[in-house]
Amino acid sequence: MSETVYEVELLNGSLSKIFAGVYNDFKAKAISDYKFELEPLDYEDFIAAVEKNYMKCIVLKENDIPTAFLVYTTSISESIELNLIHCLGTEDEIPKVKLLIEKFLECTAIERQTKVVSYPMLGHQSVFTGDIARYGFKFVGLAVLRFMMGNASSERILENMKLSEKPEDYKIVGYDDAFRDDAIRVIHESFRDTQDALYDTRFKSMEGTEDIINKIVENIYGEFLPEVTSVLVYKDMPVGFAFANVTGGTIANIPLVAVEKEHRGHGFSEHLLNRSIKTIVDWTKLSKRVFSEVNVTTETNNYKALKMYRRIGFREDFCYPQAYLMPKNKK
Repeated sequence: MSETVYEVELLNGSLSKIFAGVYNDFKAKAISDYKFELEPLDYEDFIAAVEKNYMKCIVLKENDIPTAFLVYTTSISESIELNLIHCLGTEDEIPKVKLLIEKFLECTAIERQTKVVSYPMLGHQSVFTGDIARYGFKFVGLAVLRFMMGNASSERILENMKLSEKPEDYKIVGYDDAFRDDAIRVIHESFRDTQDALYDTRFKSMEGTEDIINKIVENIYGEFLPEVTSVLVYKDMPVGFAFANVTGGTIANIPLVAVEKEHRGHGFSEHLLNRSIKTIVDWTKLSKRVFSEVNVTTETNNYKALKMYRRIGFREDFCYPQAYLMPKNKK
């Protein structure tokens, strides 16, 4: 029996002609095995995106046949985003993953001097945790919770939830772009010292947070929903936000919830979320805009947030490890 020969290289024109098999194997498993909310790009569109340098792809060949690949991006944020590792089958999977990771670390050596690597290990990829830890990756556990439209139990919980009394001078309103600078300030102050900032270092600076907020409200991270986004206003000053967008089709998402430190302790996060979720439920019932669910993500050890989402009617769906690798020149 001949020895297996592995080769790892960046996807190129000649490789793209024989890469379709392993890519389409991933595409068929993207939702079931990797928890993707949307169907990934068709093969031709994926190849075009790589050729335009929107993303980079490292391919592992087994006796000249592509059997695994890794996809990453370096231009979307201040992080290097490791998007996916996929192998054709599970035979010798871990050695293949190690070879892909080592090539990835080689290719990103310069960027990693100053940039963190962020890798959401969705679905099957969680089995790689122990192996990539040997390369210095650390982990944060994340839980995905969903509020399903048409779920009688969740809608009853939402309808019957008892909210705290809002003190005088506070009100909840929809988003206006005049609030953008305040949103940047509130989100930065709320997230700069959290675990989120470990794998998305943009939260650590005002400039980075501005990039996040701009990408939300300018529809880069999905379709922004200003009418659903809720804002806490105190004496005409925005001091809290619950952003909302559409991440695909009929799936709504609440990517950020924050209340300025001086205004916490009054249950305002629940007020913000209650308004946003009720707006989505009402739109769906009235067929103004139909949604199938709303999802949120929070750390698995953030028990206060988990309890809050349950009180609104969310239920945990699945958890995954968020991996991150700190820059070599850590500031």
